[in-house]
Amino acid sequence: MNEPSKPQTSTADLWFDPLCPWAWMTSRWMLQVEQVRPVTTRFHVMSLALLNRGKDGQSQGHAESQQRALGPVRVCVAAAQKDGDEVLPGLYTALGKRIHLQQRQVDRQLIEEALGEAGLAVELADAMDSTEYDEVLEASHSDGMDRVGLDVGTPVISVNGVSFFGPVVSPAPKGEAAGLLWDGVLLVAGTDGFFELKRSRDRSPVFD
Repeated sequence: MNEPSKPQTSTADLWFDPLCPWAWMTSRWMLQVEQVRPVTTRFHVMSLALLNRGKDGQSQGHAESQQRALGPVRVCVAAAQKDGDEVLPGLYTALGKRIHLQQRQVDRQLIEEALGEAGLAVELADAMDSTEYDEVLEASHSDGMDRVGLDVGTPVISVNGVSFFGPVVSPAPKGEAAGLLWDGVLLVAGTDGFFELKRSRDRSPVFD
């Protein structure tokens, strides 16, 4: 008797900004999805600072804050350039634990700690204040945003020719619940002409 063939594994590309709590929630959900569905997640960087650049109504202080927000993204790009894209999941996890779970201020000490936990050179923290990798960052950012348009943010997911913003969810489903959400997201996002399904958020990110 022939054994049933295993389903082909899909690759889901996910674009994140390390500072976005909702992208963090979605990334944790995707790691759960990998456990119950034949999908692997490939991480890429985008930047809310780049997305919001030049938008009307920004105060000077907000614009400066957005500029500082480039630091963690630049470090992720520098790490991927030096050691390969495969280091991004570990580095993102190390950053996210400190930024979102521990609610710490994002400074060089935090970045160096995260790099060390991910097994990367702490000198990569120099990229925080450097424009050396900005061209690569712009390309990665555009690759993600071009798939969904500029009226959304992070996270962006692209799988099997279907790209979408989100899902924005709190808390992140676990186990088979994560798989069922994945099934549903793929169904609606893959429907021709489907654009939006939304309701007001009534809770903050639940990091558990």
